[in-house]
Amino acid sequence: MTSSEPVAPTGGTIGAPRVCALGGGHGLATTLRSARTYAGEITAVVSVADDGGSSGRIRRAIGGPAPGDIRRCFEALGDASMLTAEMGWRFGGGELAGHALGNLLISGLVAAGDDLVAALDEVGRMVGSAGRVLPATTVPVDLVADTGDWEVEGQVAVHRAEGVVGMRLVPEDAPAPAEAVGAIRRADQVVLGPGSFFTSVLAATLSVDVRDALATRSGPLVLVANLVADREGPADLADHVRLLVEHGVTPDVLLVDPSSTRPVPTGLPAGLPGGCRVEAAPVAADDGRTHDPVRLGEALASLVGA
Repeated sequence: MTSSEPVAPTGGTIGAPRVCALGGGHGLATTLRSARTYAGEITAVVSVADDGGSSGRIRRAIGGPAPGDIRRCFEALGDASMLTAEMGWRFGGGELAGHALGNLLISGLVAAGDDLVAALDEVGRMVGSAGRVLPATTVPVDLVADTGDWEVEGQVAVHRAEGVVGMRLVPEDAPAPAEAVGAIRRADQVVLGPGSFFTSVLAATLSVDVRDALATRSGPLVLVANLVADREGPADLADHVRLLVEHGVTPDVLLVDPSSTRPVPTGLPAGLPGGCRVEAAPVAADDGRTHDPVRLGEALASLVGA
Protein backbone atom coordinates (compact mmCIF):
# COMPACT_ATOMS: atom_id res chain seq x y z
CA MET A 1 0.00 0.00 0.00
CA THR A 2 1.47 3.36 -0.97
CA SER A 3 0.74 6.91 0.06
CA SER A 4 -2.17 8.47 -1.79
CA GLU A 5 -3.52 11.87 -2.68
CA PRO A 6 -5.87 13.64 -0.26
CA VAL A 7 -9.43 12.40 -0.22
CA ALA A 8 -11.69 14.99 -1.84
CA PRO A 9 -14.46 16.11 0.51
CA THR A 10 -17.95 15.04 -0.46
CA GLY A 11 -19.52 17.81 1.67
CA GLY A 12 -18.95 21.52 2.10
CA THR A 13 -19.00 24.28 -0.51
CA ILE A 14 -16.48 25.08 -3.23
CA GLY A 15 -14.46 28.08 -2.13
CA ALA A 16 -15.43 27.56 1.51
CA PRO A 17 -12.70 27.51 4.17
CA ARG A 18 -10.16 24.80 4.78
CA VAL A 19 -10.70 23.57 8.35
CA CYS A 20 -8.31 21.39 10.35
CA ALA A 21 -9.68 19.96 13.62
CA LEU A 22 -7.48 18.43 16.33
CA GLY A 23 -8.37 16.33 19.34
CA GLY A 24 -9.95 12.99 20.06
CA GLY A 25 -13.00 11.19 21.34
CA HIS A 26 -16.59 12.37 21.02
CA GLY A 27 -15.57 16.03 21.17
CA LEU A 28 -13.57 15.88 17.96
CA ALA A 29 -16.37 13.95 16.26
CA THR A 30 -18.79 16.75 17.18
CA THR A 31 -16.45 19.38 15.76
CA LEU A 32 -16.17 17.43 12.52
CA ARG A 33 -19.96 17.27 12.20
CA SER A 34 -19.98 21.03 12.74
CA ALA A 35 -17.27 21.57 10.12
CA ARG A 36 -19.39 19.74 7.54
CA THR A 37 -21.90 22.61 7.73
CA TYR A 38 -19.47 25.31 6.54
CA ALA A 39 -16.09 23.94 5.43
CA GLY A 40 -14.92 23.24 1.90
CA GLU A 41 -12.05 21.00 3.01
CA ILE A 42 -11.89 19.12 6.31
CA THR A 43 -8.93 17.40 7.92
CA ALA A 44 -8.99 15.68 11.30
CA VAL A 45 -5.71 15.24 13.21
CA VAL A 46 -6.38 12.64 15.87
CA SER A 47 -4.60 11.65 19.07
CA VAL A 48 -3.74 7.93 18.89
CA ALA A 49 -2.50 7.36 22.46
CA ASP A 50 -5.55 5.51 23.82
CA ASP A 51 -4.56 2.37 25.73
CA GLY A 52 -7.95 1.34 27.13
CA GLY A 53 -10.89 -0.74 25.90
CA SER A 54 -10.89 -2.19 22.39
CA SER A 55 -8.11 0.17 21.24
CA GLY A 56 -5.85 -0.89 24.08
CA ARG A 57 -6.43 -4.58 23.41
CA ILE A 58 -5.60 -4.12 19.73
CA ARG A 59 -2.44 -2.16 20.54
CA ARG A 60 -1.25 -4.89 22.89
CA ALA A 61 -2.05 -7.63 20.38
CA ILE A 62 -0.71 -6.24 17.10
CA GLY A 63 0.70 -2.79 17.82
CA GLY A 64 -0.10 0.20 15.65
CA PRO A 65 -1.95 3.39 16.54
CA ALA A 66 -5.06 3.30 18.71
CA PRO A 67 -7.98 3.10 16.24
CA GLY A 68 -10.94 4.12 18.43
CA ASP A 69 -10.82 7.91 18.03
CA ILE A 70 -9.96 7.53 14.34
CA ARG A 71 -13.09 5.41 13.95
CA ARG A 72 -15.27 8.08 15.57
CA CYS A 73 -13.97 10.59 13.04
CA PHE A 74 -15.01 8.36 10.15
CA GLU A 75 -18.41 7.92 11.77
CA ALA A 76 -18.75 11.72 11.85
CA LEU A 77 -17.50 12.29 8.32
CA GLY A 78 -18.87 9.21 6.56
CA ASP A 79 -21.83 8.91 4.23
CA ALA A 80 -25.21 7.28 4.88
CA SER A 81 -23.97 3.78 4.01
CA MET A 82 -24.41 0.71 6.19
CA LEU A 83 -20.63 0.57 6.75
CA THR A 84 -20.54 4.07 8.22
CA ALA A 85 -23.57 3.36 10.40
CA GLU A 86 -22.07 0.14 11.77
CA MET A 87 -18.46 1.26 12.34
CA GLY A 88 -19.18 1.46 16.06
CA TRP A 89 -21.01 -1.87 16.28
CA ARG A 90 -19.35 -4.20 18.80
CA PHE A 91 -19.01 -7.96 18.88
CA GLY A 92 -20.90 -9.53 21.74
CA GLY A 93 -19.05 -12.76 22.41
CA GLY A 94 -15.96 -14.87 21.90
CA GLU A 95 -12.44 -13.52 21.53
CA LEU A 96 -13.76 -10.48 19.68
CA ALA A 97 -16.18 -9.47 22.44
CA GLY A 98 -16.13 -5.73 22.95
CA HIS A 99 -14.25 -4.90 19.76
CA ALA A 100 -15.83 -2.30 17.47
CA LEU A 101 -16.13 -3.32 13.82
CA GLY A 102 -14.45 -0.11 12.69
CA ASN A 103 -11.51 -0.61 15.07
CA LEU A 104 -10.77 -4.00 13.52
CA LEU A 105 -11.18 -2.67 9.97
CA ILE A 106 -8.80 0.23 10.56
CA SER A 107 -6.21 -1.85 12.41
CA GLY A 108 -6.38 -4.63 9.83
CA LEU A 109 -5.73 -2.30 6.91
CA VAL A 110 -2.90 -0.58 8.77
CA ALA A 111 -1.29 -3.93 9.65
CA ALA A 112 -1.72 -5.31 6.13
CA GLY A 113 0.09 -2.43 4.44
CA ASP A 114 3.17 -0.36 5.05
CA ASP A 115 1.63 3.11 4.88
CA LEU A 116 -0.54 4.36 7.72
CA VAL A 117 -1.84 7.40 5.85
CA ALA A 118 -2.74 5.38 2.77
CA ALA A 119 -4.61 2.85 4.93
CA LEU A 120 -6.70 5.61 6.52
CA ASP A 121 -7.35 7.19 3.13
CA GLU A 122 -8.67 3.80 1.99
CA VAL A 123 -11.05 3.65 4.94
CA GLY A 124 -12.13 7.17 4.03
CA ARG A 125 -12.99 6.04 0.52
CA MET A 126 -14.89 3.05 1.84
CA VAL A 127 -17.16 5.20 4.02
CA GLY A 128 -17.43 8.12 1.61
CA SER A 129 -15.72 10.44 4.07
CA ALA A 130 -16.37 14.18 3.73
CA GLY A 131 -12.80 14.85 4.83
CA ARG A 132 -9.44 13.35 5.57
CA VAL A 133 -8.59 11.64 8.87
CA LEU A 134 -4.93 11.58 9.92
CA PRO A 135 -3.12 10.47 13.09
CA ALA A 136 -1.25 13.01 15.20
CA THR A 137 1.76 10.66 15.14
CA THR A 138 2.86 7.96 12.69
CA VAL A 139 3.97 5.59 15.45
CA PRO A 140 2.22 4.31 18.60
CA VAL A 141 2.70 6.63 21.56
CA ASP A 142 1.91 6.73 25.26
CA LEU A 143 0.91 9.75 27.30
CA VAL A 144 2.94 10.69 30.37
CA ALA A 145 1.57 13.17 32.90
CA ASP A 146 3.61 15.07 35.47
CA THR A 147 1.73 15.73 38.72
CA GLY A 148 4.59 17.65 40.29
CA ASP A 149 5.34 14.76 42.65
CA TRP A 150 5.51 11.82 40.23
CA GLU A 151 4.76 10.79 36.66
CA VAL A 152 1.80 8.74 35.45
CA GLU A 153 1.99 6.83 32.15
CA GLY A 154 -0.82 5.67 29.87
CA GLN A 155 -4.01 7.41 28.78
CA VAL A 156 -6.26 5.53 31.18
CA ALA A 157 -3.95 6.32 34.11
CA VAL A 158 -3.62 9.97 33.06
CA HIS A 159 -7.41 10.29 32.87
CA ARG A 160 -7.63 9.19 36.50
CA ALA A 161 -4.70 11.27 37.75
CA GLU A 162 -5.15 14.41 39.83
CA GLY A 163 -3.03 17.53 39.92
CA VAL A 164 -1.53 17.17 36.43
CA VAL A 165 0.75 20.10 35.61
CA GLY A 166 2.47 18.87 32.44
CA MET A 167 2.26 16.31 29.65
CA ARG A 168 4.57 14.62 27.17
CA LEU A 169 4.64 11.74 24.73
CA VAL A 170 6.73 8.60 24.79
CA PRO A 171 8.62 8.53 22.51
CA GLU A 172 9.01 12.30 22.69
CA ASP A 173 10.25 12.52 19.09
CA ALA A 174 7.29 10.64 17.59
CA PRO A 175 6.80 12.24 14.16
CA ALA A 176 3.55 13.50 12.72
CA PRO A 177 2.59 12.65 9.13
CA ALA A 178 3.72 15.27 6.62
CA GLU A 179 0.11 15.41 5.46
CA ALA A 180 -1.08 16.44 8.93
CA VAL A 181 1.61 19.11 9.22
CA GLY A 182 0.63 20.51 5.83
CA ALA A 183 -3.08 20.51 6.65
CA ILE A 184 -2.50 22.46 9.86
CA ARG A 185 -0.26 25.03 8.19
CA ARG A 186 -2.52 25.76 5.22
CA ALA A 187 -5.86 25.68 7.05
CA ASP A 188 -7.99 28.81 7.07
CA GLN A 189 -9.07 27.78 10.56
CA VAL A 190 -7.69 25.31 13.11
CA VAL A 191 -10.09 24.02 15.76
CA LEU A 192 -8.96 22.37 19.00
CA GLY A 193 -11.49 20.57 21.20
CA PRO A 194 -13.87 20.16 22.84
CA GLY A 195 -13.09 17.02 24.83
CA SER A 196 -11.17 15.65 27.80
CA PHE A 197 -8.52 18.29 28.28
CA PHE A 198 -5.41 16.21 28.93
CA THR A 199 -6.12 12.98 27.04
CA SER A 200 -7.84 14.43 23.95
CA VAL A 201 -7.24 18.16 23.58
CA LEU A 202 -3.68 18.62 24.85
CA ALA A 203 -2.68 15.10 23.76
CA ALA A 204 -3.30 15.92 20.10
CA THR A 205 -0.78 18.79 20.24
CA LEU A 206 2.16 17.09 21.98
CA SER A 207 4.02 15.92 18.89
CA VAL A 208 6.91 18.28 18.14
CA ASP A 209 5.85 18.34 14.48
CA VAL A 210 2.25 19.24 15.34
CA ARG A 211 3.39 21.93 17.75
CA ASP A 212 5.71 23.42 15.12
CA ALA A 213 2.92 23.34 12.53
CA LEU A 214 0.57 25.14 14.91
CA ALA A 215 3.23 27.80 15.52
CA THR A 216 3.49 28.45 11.76
CA ARG A 217 -0.20 28.12 10.88
CA SER A 218 -1.90 30.49 8.45
CA GLY A 219 -5.34 30.61 10.06
CA PRO A 220 -6.55 31.30 13.60
CA LEU A 221 -6.62 28.61 16.27
CA VAL A 222 -9.99 28.32 18.03
CA LEU A 223 -10.18 26.43 21.34
CA VAL A 224 -13.73 25.16 21.92
CA ALA A 225 -14.41 25.13 25.65
CA ASN A 226 -16.18 22.23 27.31
CA LEU A 227 -19.67 23.06 28.55
CA VAL A 228 -19.45 21.28 31.89
CA ALA A 229 -16.66 20.46 34.31
CA ASP A 230 -14.64 17.42 33.28
CA ARG A 231 -12.61 15.05 35.45
CA GLU A 232 -9.56 16.24 33.55
CA GLY A 233 -8.09 19.71 33.57
CA PRO A 234 -8.42 22.73 35.85
CA ALA A 235 -11.82 24.19 36.67
CA ASP A 236 -10.83 27.62 35.35
CA LEU A 237 -10.92 27.84 31.55
CA ALA A 238 -8.16 30.45 31.66
CA ASP A 239 -5.91 27.70 33.04
CA HIS A 240 -6.74 25.55 30.00
CA VAL A 241 -5.36 28.31 27.80
CA ARG A 242 -2.37 28.76 30.13
CA LEU A 243 -1.48 25.06 30.01
CA LEU A 244 -1.66 25.04 26.23
CA VAL A 245 0.60 28.08 26.05
CA GLU A 246 3.05 26.42 28.44
CA HIS A 247 3.14 23.45 26.06
CA GLY A 248 3.90 25.66 23.07
CA VAL A 249 0.37 26.07 21.68
CA THR A 250 -1.25 29.52 21.68
CA PRO A 251 -4.96 29.73 20.81
CA ASP A 252 -6.27 32.92 19.23
CA VAL A 253 -9.86 32.46 20.41
CA LEU A 254 -11.55 30.66 23.31
CA LEU A 255 -15.11 29.87 22.23
CA VAL A 256 -17.53 29.58 25.17
CA ASP A 257 -21.27 29.22 25.59
CA PRO A 258 -22.57 32.01 27.86
CA SER A 259 -25.13 29.65 29.41
CA SER A 260 -22.68 26.86 30.25
CA THR A 261 -21.72 25.94 33.78
CA ARG A 262 -18.19 27.13 33.02
CA PRO A 263 -18.56 30.80 32.05
CA VAL A 264 -15.47 32.96 31.75
CA PRO A 265 -15.68 35.82 34.29
CA THR A 266 -16.38 39.28 32.92
CA GLY A 267 -13.19 41.20 32.27
CA LEU A 268 -10.99 38.11 31.95
CA PRO A 269 -10.62 38.11 28.13
CA ALA A 270 -7.99 40.86 28.22
CA GLY A 271 -5.98 38.80 30.64
CA LEU A 272 -5.99 35.41 28.92
CA PRO A 273 -2.51 33.96 28.36
CA GLY A 274 -0.92 34.47 24.97
CA GLY A 275 -3.32 37.24 24.00
CA CYS A 276 -6.16 34.77 23.49
CA ARG A 277 -9.57 36.45 23.44
CA VAL A 278 -12.97 35.10 24.43
CA GLU A 279 -15.89 34.79 22.02
CA ALA A 280 -19.28 33.78 23.39
CA ALA A 281 -21.95 32.05 21.28
CA PRO A 282 -24.89 29.72 21.98
CA VAL A 283 -23.35 26.40 20.95
CA ALA A 284 -24.91 24.04 23.53
CA ALA A 285 -27.49 21.40 22.66
CA ASP A 286 -30.80 21.45 24.49
CA ASP A 287 -29.36 19.19 27.21
CA GLY A 288 -26.84 21.90 28.11
CA ARG A 289 -24.05 19.32 28.40
CA THR A 290 -23.08 18.65 24.79
CA HIS A 291 -22.38 20.83 21.77
CA ASP A 292 -25.01 21.10 19.06
CA PRO A 293 -23.20 20.52 15.71
CA VAL A 294 -25.29 23.07 13.80
CA ARG A 295 -24.97 25.80 16.44
CA LEU A 296 -21.26 25.10 16.85
CA GLY A 297 -20.87 25.19 13.08
CA GLU A 298 -22.49 28.62 12.90
CA ALA A 299 -20.22 29.94 15.64
CA LEU A 300 -17.06 28.51 14.09
CA ALA A 301 -18.01 29.78 10.63
CA SER A 302 -18.25 33.30 12.06
CA LEU A 303 -14.68 32.98 13.39
CA VAL A 304 -12.95 32.03 10.14
CA GLY A 305 -10.19 34.56 9.66
CA ALA A 306 -10.84 36.01 13.11
